[in-house]
Amino acid sequence: MKSALIALSLSLAGLVQAQKIHYNLRMTKPQNHYFEMEMQISEFKPGDLTVKMPVWAPGSYLVREFSKNVNLVRAYDEKGAELKVGKTSKNAWKISAGKAKKVSIQYEVYAFELSVRTSFLDLTHGFVSNSGVFCYLDGHKDKPGTVTVYPYKDFKTITTPLEKTSSQSGEERSETFQFPNFDVLVDSPFEVGNQEVFDFTVDGTKHTVAMYGSGNYDVDELKSDMAHIVKAENNVFGGKNPNTNYTFIVHNVVNGQGGLEHANSCVLSVNRWTYGNAYKDFLSLVAHEYFHLWNVKRIRPIQLGPFNYDEECYTSLLWVMEGFTSYYDELLLVRAGYYTKDEYLRKLQGTLNYVEGSVGSRVQPVAHSSYDAWIKGYRPNENSANTTMTYYSRGAVLGAYLDAIIIDKFDGTKCLDHFMQYLFDEFYTKKNRGFTEQEFQDALEKFLGQDMDYFFDKYVNGTEIPNYNEVFSKIGLGVSYTGKAVTSFGASLSQEGGNCMVKSVRAGSAAETAGLSVGDEVISVDNIRVDNSALESYMSALGEGETCKLLIAREEQVMELNFVMTMYERPSFKFEVNGTAKNKFDYWLRSL
Repeated sequence: MKSALIALSLSLAGLVQAQKIHYNLRMTKPQNHYFEMEMQISEFKPGDLTVKMPVWAPGSYLVREFSKNVNLVRAYDEKGAELKVGKTSKNAWKISAGKAKKVSIQYEVYAFELSVRTSFLDLTHGFVSNSGVFCYLDGHKDKPGTVTVYPYKDFKTITTPLEKTSSQSGEERSETFQFPNFDVLVDSPFEVGNQEVFDFTVDGTKHTVAMYGSGNYDVDELKSDMAHIVKAENNVFGGKNPNTNYTFIVHNVVNGQGGLEHANSCVLSVNRWTYGNAYKDFLSLVAHEYFHLWNVKRIRPIQLGPFNYDEECYTSLLWVMEGFTSYYDELLLVRAGYYTKDEYLRKLQGTLNYVEGSVGSRVQPVAHSSYDAWIKGYRPNENSANTTMTYYSRGAVLGAYLDAIIIDKFDGTKCLDHFMQYLFDEFYTKKNRGFTEQEFQDALEKFLGQDMDYFFDKYVNGTEIPNYNEVFSKIGLGVSYTGKAVTSFGASLSQEGGNCMVKSVRAGSAAETAGLSVGDEVISVDNIRVDNSALESYMSALGEGETCKLLIAREEQVMELNFVMTMYERPSFKFEVNGTAKNKFDYWLRSL
């Protein structure tokens, strides 16, 4: 080979079954943040080849243009002669292979963004989020292959959910892993370094946990608590865990970023001190990402696998995939004994009030929020709160709403668990595919034995507020409306360098009507200089219809605005256990 780069071996068009695909991944100088790739392809029909780099990472619905991190791509035949390489699109390279019997494609990938969806390499460790590192042979993502990882000399441990087939010791240590197709390869991240590794087994499934970074965690405590979470999740699906092995990769860092699911693994990014007062938040994150091994990776919209890695994959069902998962990541902590019923109800009430109290929830239906994740959800701006609603939170509320309907319908003998089992059996087990939006509604209606058009029309494709008390009171939880009209300024502020800056403006508010914009500096009100707290105090003292003059600076130009105080009613609700339907209430918030 002409350079020591990450080896990436791909299968080719028109190949016979003996076709070979192999990737070599090296990291000889971690301090430069480059993974070195070599791509070997053999036993294929002669001709031109096209290889591509995915533009997005499944589970994170944003085109991230991973090819931006790829340096010059070169290709060689089995004799070491260089082959012509040309770009045909932003993420594709055409290799003029001619009569070559073996092709080696070499490139470097810059990796210096440590998140659950992007790759990172430095002298402390290497994390490979495969969608941004491994190319695939166009038209042949279904071909199997192998990956050999050559760790940096100071890195002793390689963690990945892929099956290891061999290892080599000596000066150039390596471990080789196999994959059945590119989808599985993309879904199997690597952690390479000196991470602490431990394992536990639940219901016959071995769980490996790799902890990168120091933190205030206790291994024995994690083994016990994570096992309890897994057990509770297995019970949701009647004990049907599709994995015999599962891998948790945990990054203990300063700025934790959440998690990303994979079919038989997940990556979690948390603050290194989260295992103290925020420990239950960590367990909730474990529950969320682990639940995805069913809901998203097996129970899924038809658009989410097999994947198109070249462009967005739109679906209006993320409110089910992420929303139901968000509902369960808290509910399961009740079942596993980490939340009391009161703690859980406070959290659910908080989520409900966030959802219904958000201006955007009256503007964007949750089905649209799901579909527009690619262009809105992952690209928020200063006006997002006025126009969008997260499918995580609203989906969680709708999950609770449907759970209550099911519990009441079946008199405390069935719940949302059983509908999830039904989806798993009907689509993953029997059909081995995802479902369309209409098939999802049809499945819910068949399970319930009733028409659900009103639910989808009003609450999924519409923005109406459900009659929560009508539904939840039937399972023992009263829901009362507590919203009331109050005077409201309608803008949020921050103090920056001694200046009072406008950070957001609520649509339809007194602040918007007066002409305030995000980025304005408020200098004074009624000729009195103000900071954040002084302005907020002044505004809180104004009654409806009362006025004042705001002096602001915008783009270094000073102007005066006339402000008139108005009223605003933010919808809010209060939960209260009503003592009725106790059997249904206890069934809903049951413990293991």
